[in-house]
Order: sequence, then C-alpha cells, then structure tokens
Amino acid sequence: MDIHEYQAKEILSDYGVPIAQGGLAYSPEQATYRAQEIGGDVWIVKAQIHSGARGKAGGIKMCRTEHEVWDAADELLGKKLITNQTGPQGKVCHRLYIEAGAEIEREIYLGFVLDRHMERVAVVASGEGGMSIEDIASEKPGSLIRIAVEPAVGMQPFQAREIAFALKLDKAHVNQAVTAILGCYRAMRDLDATMIEINPLVLTKQGGLLALDAKMSFDDNALFRHSNISEFRDKSQEDPREMKAADRGLSYVGLDGNIGCIINGAGLAMATMDMIKHAGGEPANFLDIGGGASPERTAKAFTLVLSDDKVQTILVNIFAGINRCDWIADGVIQALHKIDLKVPLVVRLAGTNVDEGRKMLKDSGLPIIMADTLEDAAFKAVAAWKKATGK
Repeated sequence: MDIHEYQAKEILSDYGVPIAQGGLAYSPEQATYRAQEIGGDVWIVKAQIHSGARGKAGGIKMCRTEHEVWDAADELLGKKLITNQTGPQGKVCHRLYIEAGAEIEREIYLGFVLDRHMERVAVVASGEGGMSIEDIASEKPGSLIRIAVEPAVGMQPFQAREIAFALKLDKAHVNQAVTAILGCYRAMRDLDATMIEINPLVLTKQGGLLALDAKMSFDDNALFRHSNISEFRDKSQEDPREMKAADRGLSYVGLDGNIGCIINGAGLAMATMDMIKHAGGEPANFLDIGGGASPERTAKAFTLVLSDDKVQTILVNIFAGINRCDWIADGVIQALHKIDLKVPLVVRLAGTNVDEGRKMLKDSGLPIIMADTLEDAAFKAVAAWKKATGK
C-alpha cells in the first residue's frame, strides 16, 4: 500500500526526521489559509498523488504571493497528472500539500528498500539528490552509497555515520543526518514498510536538514497490525478493479489485454498469461482466487473480471490441490446463472475431484468451452476471442 507525501512526512517526523512546516488543503481557499498559517513569503503547492516525477508533470508549483497560491491550487485540484509512473491514464489530484519554501544549499538522495536477494534492508544514498534513483544509477553510478542492515541487530549508529561521512557532510550536519537515517530505519522496521524514499533531503542555507519529499510503501499483509497506517489508504489513487478485488480478499492486477483470467495460484497465473501470449492473445488481468476458493468466491471473481469492459473472453484455469474442482464448477455455474454472459468462456480443470467438476459443467447445459491442458486452454481462449470479435 502506498501513501501520500504528507502522510509519509507525518510518520517520519514522529521518528525524528526533520520536515518543513506545511498543511493539507482541499480547496483554493484552504490553500490560501494554510499559506497564511505557515507565514513567510515563499510557499510550495504540491499535488498529492501516488506517483513520483510530479514536478515534471506540473504538479509542484512555487508561489510568492497568496494570490499565486490560490491560482496554483485552483489549477491543480481535479487535474489529471500524467507521469512516467502513472502511465497514460494518469492520476487525478484531489488534495494539496502547502509547504514553506526552503533556501536549498545541497540536495541528497536517501532510500530504504527490502533487498530480496540479500534478504536485508538496504540503505541507498547519493549526493546527487533531486533526481530519480534510476537516473542516478545510470548517469552517476559512482555516487551511490549502499549499506545492508543485519536484521538480527538492526541498523547501528556507526552505519548511519558511515553514510553521513560518505556523503561528505560537514560536522554540523552529521548528527542531524544520523538522527534522520536511524529514524527512517526505525519507521521501516516498526511499521512493516517495504520502502522509504526521501528525495531530496536538503541542506538549507540556514544550516538545517529537511526532508522536502517523502514516499513510503507498506506490506499489505501486515496492515492488520497497524490500523493507523491502513487508515491512510486513498482508494481514489488505486485501480478501481484492484481496489474492489482487495476489498473482497482477491489478488487482482489489471492489464491491457482482452482475455480475462480466473486462476488459483500465482505461479499458475503467470504460466497462464505466458501461454496466452504464446497463443497470440493478450491477458486482461491477473486474478488469483486463492487456494481455498469457495463457489461464492468464484462467482465474485467472475463479476470482477466482467466489470472490465475490455474483457472479450474469459479463461478459467484451475489446478486443484487444496481446492476442489467441483467447488470451482459450482461457482462457475452459479455465476453464469446470475449474470448474462456475452463473451466466450473457456474452462480447464485439473486435480482434486476433476471428474466431478467436469461432469457438472458438461451437464449444466451452459455454453462452456472445455479444455484439457494449459496449452489447450490458452489456444482455445485465443481462438474463441478471434471468432467472437472477428479480429
């Protein structure tokens, strides 16, 4: 789960990471009021969407008068911002963060991620802040500083000092940087975060250290331990299909194709999508109904897949172990009795109670195309799509 910049800053501030004074606004009037509260003569108006590269998309504006703050807020609220992370569909801005301007002397990149290869939290820092980590890695790889944290003991102060010294910070800033680095690590550990990124972490001309931007992502499977974090979820920033699936306990990832997939198990789902591509088709989604799918769960999966207007064929591919093929067949039949299915349906069942499941589908009298193997199912799904659409 991703959260907004202002939410990440609120969390990190509690762990000792210094941030500039700021406030949230949902209207131009509120934005102007926040600027008055903050004071000063320079304010930054920031669109709050779940994406980086907001500045390049026009989502961050520097204002020197309250009238400029009003105009910037009026322009950004309700605006669709398209970045290299949102894709062409973009994300709509519904809230703004108004922040005090800072006189920047130097920018630093600081990131914490889970390195799955090392099975450690990895700290990545660079003296070239303000750029995306991909650009830093490709343009100035020598500036990257990497440290792995031993999970048994956690991050130690000497490691934070090593990062501060490697960034060539002067003595006045080293202690501030150590506090910020250790605070970020504690936040990641305590809250089951999967990523923390501060870009840029700036040295100001007044001699201070400030996190001018912050991003955090969290492990969805651990949110039950952090109700205060789960409340930060902003459904307006999520794919509505994925959001609807998550609310119903299903794993769904929307894609750009036209063959909807209902599958149990992530490995089988990946193999099925590969086989659809091999057969000349394009999967419309990744939908894993899980190992213990009931008939009701299967019926919900059908409704979810068909909510995508791009779906022109459905492929159900189940290899039952914990599951049972007769349960899946019952769910398919229930779904087809409740909905008016206007697209071809291909079903492949294998595993526990496969004969009972296939018999139920054949005896149902419903227009179901049966398949025996994964390859057979994929090619039949693509053939059915071509026949139905004439493409």
